[in-house]
Amino acid sequence: MTEQSAPSAQENGAQETGAHGTSAPPGSPGEVFGAFLKLGLTSFGGPVAHLGYFRDELVLRRRWMDDAAYGDLVALCQFLPGPASSQLGFALGLLRGGGLLGGLAAWAGFTLPSAIALTACALGAASLAGTDGVLHGLKLVAVAVVAQAVWGMTRTLTPDRARAGIALAALALVVFAGSALGQVAAIALGALAGLVLCAEAAPARGDVPGPEPTLAVPLSRRTGVLLLALFAALLVVPPVVAAATGVQGLALFDAFYRSGALVFGGGHVVLPLLQAEVVAAGWVSASTFLAGYGLAQAVPGPLFTFAAYLGAAMGPAPNGIAGAAIALIAIFLPGLLLVTGMLPFWDQLRRRTRAQAAMRGANAAVVGLIGAALYSPVFTGAVFDAPDFVAAVAGFLLLTVWRVPPLAVVVLLAGAGAFLA
Repeated sequence: MTEQSAPSAQENGAQETGAHGTSAPPGSPGEVFGAFLKLGLTSFGGPVAHLGYFRDELVLRRRWMDDAAYGDLVALCQFLPGPASSQLGFALGLLRGGGLLGGLAAWAGFTLPSAIALTACALGAASLAGTDGVLHGLKLVAVAVVAQAVWGMTRTLTPDRARAGIALAALALVVFAGSALGQVAAIALGALAGLVLCAEAAPARGDVPGPEPTLAVPLSRRTGVLLLALFAALLVVPPVVAAATGVQGLALFDAFYRSGALVFGGGHVVLPLLQAEVVAAGWVSASTFLAGYGLAQAVPGPLFTFAAYLGAAMGPAPNGIAGAAIALIAIFLPGLLLVTGMLPFWDQLRRRTRAQAAMRGANAAVVGLIGAALYSPVFTGAVFDAPDFVAAVAGFLLLTVWRVPPLAVVVLLAGAGAFLA
């Protein structure tokens, strides 16, 4: 979570409201939508940066809650698979807006700006057909961004030998297995290894200390159980029905739902899962996939909106706007069901040391998973000669050393791709 260099007057005021709990009266779904629409239009930089944007806007400026309650929500979203920043936004909207309607308002405000932009890019892809150099530059952006993700997550999630070993083993498993099953196995085996190797490990730098129970969740445990049951049912039933009926729309929903349900560690982890689902099936070409991933770096909001681009750009119907809507809803739905279903139970679960150890191992395996994706398809699909390699390394250094905004790196490397062409 991004921290301010020194507490401001606003921050001091927010913290004076008490060690735990909210500091403003309940709001409305309309207020929640407006706040998150602003964030959806301005939050560049990926899920880690989004945590800082949320804290600055909602904790410090609007004083919806204090840092202790905010930290509790961040811990829950780090624990669960799915897009952490979107899950956090949904939970914040749910608590502020008084229920599920507030959560949906937060998700819509934060997600729709980038989803609409990427859908428009996909629908206009034919007009980009002659700009091969620009599209190649966007693939180089993907190399730089994924390399930055691997670098940053290695430092925070593999701070000791045990977790570095888990990451390396996961990378090897995914590279040699070469399938979505290998990716799932890597995360599951990482969690099992964490139970054995990480029980006494110190928290990683990305871990958030868990405060005492503080959140007044406007949902019952029965509702939580129903939502978790719905999450499981949607994981099992659609693939069976799709295989039996051959309905492409249901197969599309299933592919993106499973991808969203299996992502630990942030948006970049979804890259290999989606590649295995849509490129291997022939729905989207590898070139279109990587170009869209590069475009996704140029828009604010959650990286999972890349799904809208893929749904609109794919060959078999439903595609276009209908495909974008199905893919977008399907990829976000599992994470939102999980975070909402777990909210009533989180205070009790997060204090268990075995759960913490398993998550340390799973998060280390995620580093290996992204490292494998960096090699293939990202690097092998974009870097073909020495100038490509130089441009990709330059983009990586711009992001990590000079801290250039991602949008500027997108523009520079797109221009470099056109020049090299």
